[in-house]
Amino acid sequence: MQNQINLIASLILFTLIGCNNNETETKTEPTSPPLNVLIITADDLNYNSVGAYGCAVPGITPNIDRLAEQGIIFNHAYVNIAVCQPSRQSIMTGLYPHNNGALGFDPIDSNVTTLQEELRSAGYVNGILGKEKHMKPAAKFCWDVVKTEGDLASGIGIGRDPQKYFNYTTEFLAKAKLENKPFFLMANSHDPHRPFAGSDQELEQWAEDLPTYTRQVTIGEVTVPEFLADLPEVKREIAEYYTSVFRMDETIGAILKALDESGMADNTIVMFISDNGLSAPFAKSNCYLNSNKTPWIVRWPGKVSVGTTDNEHFISGIDYMPTILEALNLQGRSKMDGTSFVSVLKGEKQESRKAVYTQYNKIYAGTKFPMRSVQDANYGYIVNFWSDGEFEIRGESMSGRTFAAMVKAAETDSVIAKRVELYKFRVPEELYDFKNDPDGLVNLIDDLDLQDEKQRLKELIYAEMTRTNDPLGIEFSERFLN
Repeated sequence: MQNQINLIASLILFTLIGCNNNETETKTEPTSPPLNVLIITADDLNYNSVGAYGCAVPGITPNIDRLAEQGIIFNHAYVNIAVCQPSRQSIMTGLYPHNNGALGFDPIDSNVTTLQEELRSAGYVNGILGKEKHMKPAAKFCWDVVKTEGDLASGIGIGRDPQKYFNYTTEFLAKAKLENKPFFLMANSHDPHRPFAGSDQELEQWAEDLPTYTRQVTIGEVTVPEFLADLPEVKREIAEYYTSVFRMDETIGAILKALDESGMADNTIVMFISDNGLSAPFAKSNCYLNSNKTPWIVRWPGKVSVGTTDNEHFISGIDYMPTILEALNLQGRSKMDGTSFVSVLKGEKQESRKAVYTQYNKIYAGTKFPMRSVQDANYGYIVNFWSDGEFEIRGESMSGRTFAAMVKAAETDSVIAKRVELYKFRVPEELYDFKNDPDGLVNLIDDLDLQDEKQRLKELIYAEMTRTNDPLGIEFSERFLN
């Protein structure tokens, strides 16, 4: 009898344990809320105009520097085309301009999938502050909230009021929270794009209703970049540029302050990037180091080690979309030219890229100046398909004080005259030791000791042209590939 009682007790105990185990196996852990995304862009900011990237102007970017201390900065980061609209559209499609249809100031092709389309399908609310005209067609970017350059203005000057950036960022984040949706916000400063703060250009464009600024950088605080001529008028314009840079930093600070006050910063991946380099000769609208290299800072709480610098990995504008999709655990619907660097953000090694491929196609007016470039840790090779010794380049980077001052000085200074002549007409091929000559002052294309290096870079650029079906690949092969 006692044996029967013991057997029944054992069966009951076994059944209870089994039930508890089943409950344990089927119990699900609470899921984390979806990750939010904030990308902040500067307009025509040179990579080395940021304190965290070595800028010598005192206290020029305190807010960006603080962001850098909270995340990781990349020293080998580039955009794929150094002009506003195609650069931004390349970033938001993961495709080179020749594959998304936007070679210049054009809308992307209708069959191209944007990051915003992917995020809307995943339940995100999409917002944009400024530069909305450079994301076309509007229907492809699925904005739920749009604040135009005029909305963000103080006076007439477009997109240059930090307080309005704070107000609209706060409103957008409150909307996302109220709707209980994750958000994607693209917040675009219009600084330091021309016209620079306090310049004659600004006065001519906006007359008496000028945007304000809280700090005027003086000529005694700045140094003229080596790729430009050190002339009084150039130095004056560089000081005006840095006055705009400081106001840009105030805008970035206002956006980040709104995010912090929303209580959502700990669940938001933040990236800061410039769309291209300074609007001056040998920078914006070209393929030099100062054209495409960008400050790229990432803050991702709990994933990115704070206060770190990556001096090894090359990241590119076309990598932004695949990186965000992987970070959000979303499967993209379309093939992209770029690759995710999430593993790098998590502190791992990634061997997929040792160089970047860049291009330029045409100016705003539509005139074509096709260029292609490849840059690695040491060298940069540039091919100027348009250069024939007679055709002169045109573009916004030649406006303002700087180029006019260089042209004037060229009348009596042979060194500056050669520099002006090179910029206007260029040469078919250029090779620079960017590691030791980042401003591209010495063209080494005919250096006998670097012929193997030149051939290696040519083969590298042709391989990428072939991989991505660049329509200039055949011409490059016939004219330049030995």
